[in-house]
Amino acid sequence: MKNIQTHIPGFPRIGARRELKTALESHWRGDSSEQDLLDAASALRARHWALQAAAGLDYVTVGDFSLYDHVADHVQLFGCEPVRFGFEPGQSALARYFAMARGDQRGCCNHAQQGHALEMTKWFDTNYHYLVPEFTADTSFHVASERLFDEVAEAQALGHKVKAVLLGPLTFLWLGKARGAGLDRLDLLERLLPAYGKVLNRLKAQGVDWVQIDEPILGFDLPQAWRNAFEPSYWLLSQAGIKLMLATYFSPLEENLGLACRLPVAGLHVDGVRAPQELTSVCDWLALPKVLSVGIVDGRNIWRTDPDLAIRALAPLLERRGGALWLSTSCSLLHVPFSLEGETTLDPELASWLAFAREKLGELALLKAVLEGSAGDEALAPARAAVAARAGSGRVHRGDVAARVQSLGAAADRRGAPFAEREALQQARFALPAYPTTTIGSFPQTPRIRAARAAFRRGGLAAVDYQAAMKAEIADAIARQEALGLDVLVHGEAERNDMVEYFGEQLDGYAFTANGWVQSYGSRCVKPPIIFGDVARPQPMTVAWTVHAQSLSRKPVKGMLTGPITMLQWSFVRDDQPRSATALQIALAIRDEVADLQAAGIGIIQIDEPALREGLPLRRAQWDAYLAWATRAFRVTAAAADAATQVHTHMCYAEFNDILPQIAAMDADVITIETSRSDMELLDGFGKYSYPNQIGPGVYDIHSPRVPSAEDIVRLLKKAAQVIPPARLWVNPDCGLKTRGWAETEAALANMVEAAKMMR
Repeated sequence: MKNIQTHIPGFPRIGARRELKTALESHWRGDSSEQDLLDAASALRARHWALQAAAGLDYVTVGDFSLYDHVADHVQLFGCEPVRFGFEPGQSALARYFAMARGDQRGCCNHAQQGHALEMTKWFDTNYHYLVPEFTADTSFHVASERLFDEVAEAQALGHKVKAVLLGPLTFLWLGKARGAGLDRLDLLERLLPAYGKVLNRLKAQGVDWVQIDEPILGFDLPQAWRNAFEPSYWLLSQAGIKLMLATYFSPLEENLGLACRLPVAGLHVDGVRAPQELTSVCDWLALPKVLSVGIVDGRNIWRTDPDLAIRALAPLLERRGGALWLSTSCSLLHVPFSLEGETTLDPELASWLAFAREKLGELALLKAVLEGSAGDEALAPARAAVAARAGSGRVHRGDVAARVQSLGAAADRRGAPFAEREALQQARFALPAYPTTTIGSFPQTPRIRAARAAFRRGGLAAVDYQAAMKAEIADAIARQEALGLDVLVHGEAERNDMVEYFGEQLDGYAFTANGWVQSYGSRCVKPPIIFGDVARPQPMTVAWTVHAQSLSRKPVKGMLTGPITMLQWSFVRDDQPRSATALQIALAIRDEVADLQAAGIGIIQIDEPALREGLPLRRAQWDAYLAWATRAFRVTAAAADAATQVHTHMCYAEFNDILPQIAAMDADVITIETSRSDMELLDGFGKYSYPNQIGPGVYDIHSPRVPSAEDIVRLLKKAAQVIPPARLWVNPDCGLKTRGWAETEAALANMVEAAKMMR
């Protein structure tokens, strides 16, 4: 008798048509009430649970939905909102939540840092951003939110069998930041565990059978003290008497495999996509009657599951487990688009190779039916045909880039002069003042810009009229920057829908969806391109726009490019060749653009690489190999620039201190980084390392509508000048400004320029 059950670690929150984004932004504008937002969220949850039930999943997942970020949800659940916000007793939970996420706009805080949003950084090696909990020696924990319990009741009232999900206590502490000298986050575990126990007791009282507890840090190289904390912690949690499914994903367990299998939990979920080599060992180590859940369908990529490979991996596990096995996706489906339904722009052949979140539910159902014997082998025929068609397609492989790299010789990944020589040539060329001011690249994407782009795409606006409209927007952006007194200008990127999609649309080997949106954070969604074949650049992509912008000002205007690793990381990438090979193809394509910009007279070129740190493997043993090919890809791109051409790069929302030598080896003339949410703490590592080139630490948080004062910015610049020589400091926002409005943008930039003048 076989007992195969299906579930998923999580489902996309944003809705099939980004309904959550619409509801959030309406509420933030003041156009809808808290109750309107909560009602919209409730309707989305009901719809998503219905899809899971209709696909035959044995449990619907509750607790994965969030109005902004699931880690921030746990901050409220466990009552550890930072005291620095000074929340008032009458302030609603939702208002407090958004203040932590977006910054406190009440203007009640005496110290500039009090109202700043929580820091934001990457969720493991994904492009999802989570809000970083803040812990102090005085942090206490208690059950302070009813949201999870209310959602469980919602699902039960709709007739669903519920599996609740929580972020595990050790991962929650690990992902947080200690505020205060000498505080070890692990010291807070003893205070935190009773609160987790109370949550589990509440869920049990509600009739919940299973609680998934996510501990993805088991895929890290953990300090021994953290490893030692798992068994006593889970022994304590097991006393609640509710069945716990410990979930890991994104990385092999390696030395933590035995530990994970020994923990006193009722089940273990493992990532069978990222760590297929461990499935047999996990199966052997995990004592019956513990449940083994195998993430056999990829939750991170969009390629259709090879059914024969999956069956070959699962069949022996099913036999060893006596016919009992749970099937799942490798991780939450948060990281893939909602559905292929309605994707009319995709080539039909390419579309047949893909599976988004809804389709992945169907893949689980198919695998279960075949393994149980309720469906015959013929049921796999359509999936087999799609996998075979992709493997045999002549559209995938187009050429060999290795020969071109070899033809470039030593110049392939090396600038023509050392930094000191380049710096002198560039200063002579541009004569920039001390503390030069600039922005990261994009300016507000106004309704007028979006309307023109939409009209052009649907054929309602002729190409010549669209180009005229975008040139007018560029002229407006240049004029505003001139009026503000910025030193190095940008064209504003009015013509760009997204920093990756814009370039991918002009490169061979890329494909695009109409509705393949994925949440990045809060209401911010991205539409990752699909790299299905060899990448090449047929023609220049940005030169005409940039040259037009430069013609409007005597000040230097930066050429704005997206770097090869970010183009790779923020796409769904082909899995039939090493990622390093795809990165090199992209690097050569962007290199050609650098050369053409330079030939057109553009003297400053920014090659953004915010995803470099994101791509770092979770295991340190794999770091060197990744960093070698990733940083080389950047250098291949930048090496087209002459010594007098100033190359900038930008990185944000990640921890860089552990890879500073490799960042320095990229040899960009100027690096801009996000630092304002950490109050310049992230800059300390650059100072201790004696970072050799110029650096622009972000002086205000562009993800918050809060406008910093000149005094706020001066305070941060003075902190920066204590760790970086002032002669090497630039002044800039944290990131691009496309999501902001012009009024707040101009107010903030005016204060930024004034702060730079004060520093001079």
